Amino acid sequence: MPAYMIVTAKIADRDAFINGYGMAAGKLVEQFGGKYVLRAPGATLLEGDFGANGLEGGASMVISEWRDRAAAEAFWNSPDYAEVKKLRAGIADCQVLLIESAKING
Repeated sequence: MPAYMIVTAKIADRDAFINGYGMAAGKLVEQFGGKYVLRAPGATLLEGDFGANGLEGGASMVISEWRDRAAAEAFWNSPDYAEVKKLRAGIADCQVLLIESAKING
């Protein structure tokens, strides 16, 4: 069953984030078999407080799709990603969720 990694991020330095962490993480996502479904700034919180830290100025959202939970966790727990993750320290506050779900055919 496909799995989806959903990230909400408050980014303090967008250029450093994109050119450092974003590029390196993107290469690893591809290497581990994931693909991006959405990567964009400007999310607006419409209801509730889930992930509300920093959303007053618009958050960045990233959704990646994986063949299954194990593939996403292999990426997340890899030593390679542990090194790449350091590139966002001090420039982004992230909330990360992982969920499995069958695709909805509409």
